[in-house]
Amino acid sequence: MRATDFEAYVRAHGAGLLRFGHVLTLDRAAAEDLVQEALIRVGLAWPRIRRDGNPVGYAQRTMVNLFLNRRRRVSDVPVEQVPEKAHEDAALSAVDSADAVRHVLAGLPPKQRAAIALRYFADLPDDEIGRLLGCTPQTVRSQVSRGLAALRQQLAQER
Repeated sequence: MRATDFEAYVRAHGAGLLRFGHVLTLDRAAAEDLVQEALIRVGLAWPRIRRDGNPVGYAQRTMVNLFLNRRRRVSDVPVEQVPEKAHEDAALSAVDSADAVRHVLAGLPPKQRAAIALRYFADLPDDEIGRLLGCTPQTVRSQVSRGLAALRQQLAQER
């Protein structure tokens, strides 16, 4: 592995991967962890990835997989167990539209959030998103459609 090639790749694409990670995780620190773990895996497989010609796609796929795997391991707290203050905090954060969108995105299932992020942030076509998420383009369209419907409904309720 030529370190300079990989280092140049990280310099050129690291910020974009971090933005993508932030869209997935909605948390700066979690996004940094996600990118770091993905870049470790990319670095280990760099000769093969470089030869295949799509290191950004490989890194994004790795990030989506890591994100979905983490979400499977994390147990959600039932709404009944969330203190009332959390509802007040959520309402306050919804005042700013960017915070409102972030809040609503956090409530989406991980695959819907990933599909929306890949479609609208990474600007990928459905077949590429399907390849990254391990599903068909039709499933991607369904995930995006359901996710956007949930976003619209939730944002309308918060206004």
